[in-house]
Amino acid sequence: MASTSEQQLKKGSTQVLILAVLEEAPLHGYAIAKQIKSRSDDALSMGEGALYPALKDLEDRGFVVSEWETAGAGPARKVYSITKSGKGELFRQQQVWTSFANAIDRILGGRRDAESV
Repeated sequence: MASTSEQQLKKGSTQVLILAVLEEAPLHGYAIAKQIKSRSDDALSMGEGALYPALKDLEDRGFVVSEWETAGAGPARKVYSITKSGKGELFRQQQVWTSFANAIDRILGGRRDAESV
C-alpha cells in the first residue's frame, strides 16, 4: 500500500503524466492509463477515479481536447489529444519537475555521500 507522501506525489503528477503520454499520440482513457503504467515499468497506475477528473480539468483549461471516435462494431469512445497550450504547459511542468528533482537529489545525494564516509 502506498504511503501518504507517495499518494500526494502521484496526485500532484497526474496531469503532467497525462500530458506527457498524449504528446506521443491521441488516446482514449484506458490507453492513457495503460501507457502510464507501462512507461513507468508498472510503478505507477491510475484508476478511473483519478484519471477522468484530471482529463476533465485538462480539457476545461484548454490543455487537451476530446472527440468521440467510433471504431467498427465496438462502442464509441472519447479520444483525447494535447493542444498547443497543453504542449506549452507540459514543457513548463517538465522544467519545474527537473528543477525540483535536482534540488531533492542534491539534498538526498549529499546525505548518501556523507553517510558513506
